[in-house]
Amino acid sequence: MHELENHSQKEQAVMNNGMNIIDNQQFLERLARKGTEASPETSVVTSPGARTAAWAIKVKSLSSYNIYNVRAVEIGSPGSLPVEIGGQMQAVNLAESFTETGQLPAGTFAVMSRVGSKNVFYAKP
Repeated sequence: MHELENHSQKEQAVMNNGMNIIDNQQFLERLARKGTEASPETSVVTSPGARTAAWAIKVKSLSSYNIYNVRAVEIGSPGSLPVEIGGQMQAVNLAESFTETGQLPAGTFAVMSRVGSKNVFYAKP
């Protein structure tokens, strides 16, 4: 009986993986047909107990090329300034060239995400 349950769980995992692949393929096909203009919004979804997927940040200084030193900020009530929290970290600005010196001024606010092993954000200078 235990063997049957394990087999059933493995089949379910394979089916779920197959459905995820199909969903991803359909999404990529839609994106290829319509381009990114068809989905101008960015959304962040979290669930109870999950880690935060995105943070508000403040640019502190340029490190090199399009890599900046940033700090997370906590957004307070309307009319109050964001409060810097945590330590300084580095993040890549995807809005700037990877081969030229970045032009983003210190004090710029953005939303940062973790992609693989890199912190990334998008802010035009």
